[in-house]
Amino acid sequence: MPDLTFQIRGVTAPPHAAAPLLLFRLQVHNTPEAESIHTVILQCQIQIESVKRQYTPTEKENLRDLFGEPERWGQTLRKQLWTHTQVNVPAFQGSVTLDMPVACTYDLNVVGAKYFYGLEDGEIPLLFLFSGTIFYKAADGRLQVAQVSWNSEASFRLPLTVWQEMIENYYPNTAWLSLHRDVFDRLYRYKQRLGLTSWEHAIERLLPGELEA
Repeated sequence: MPDLTFQIRGVTAPPHAAAPLLLFRLQVHNTPEAESIHTVILQCQIQIESVKRQYTPTEKENLRDLFGEPERWGQTLRKQLWTHTQVNVPAFQGSVTLDMPVACTYDLNVVGAKYFYGLEDGEIPLLFLFSGTIFYKAADGRLQVAQVSWNSEASFRLPLTVWQEMIENYYPNTAWLSLHRDVFDRLYRYKQRLGLTSWEHAIERLLPGELEA
């Protein structure tokens, strides 16, 4: 019966993917090592372990939307779901290392993107929770099926610079914000009415009044 363990060995950001993407270097090890694993259909939930890092005063201010007033962080700072991903592990014996892709959004309405954007430096503590189905060859040669153990997990500290460089590569000097359709329609009509040439001009015209209010 397979007994799989998992480790994250590193992370890279491919520069020419179709969309923002991180590749986590995943090592899968099986005991007994002589057992033949045909494939593993692997699912992974990734959580942000927010309590496992220190925060600067600026970061605390940036993250007020997520965690409230800093003096309450003892109660409000908790693990957060970042994202889900899945990967098919190829045939192996003993251990295998492969890239596990994780698609990244720059929608600042999404908790994970808002959290990453609010940080200045350092690392992001992540927890990878694995589940899935193992197809393996029994001693008599027959194909067998087993489940990945419910307590399979791995920790990794993602350098913030990797995420920042990835975002800058896909959105240079740009921030991305999703608006409700009715709000966008009002902004669109405002831009059209004033004959403004860009969305930046429309927002800049609106900001002074917003700040005074």
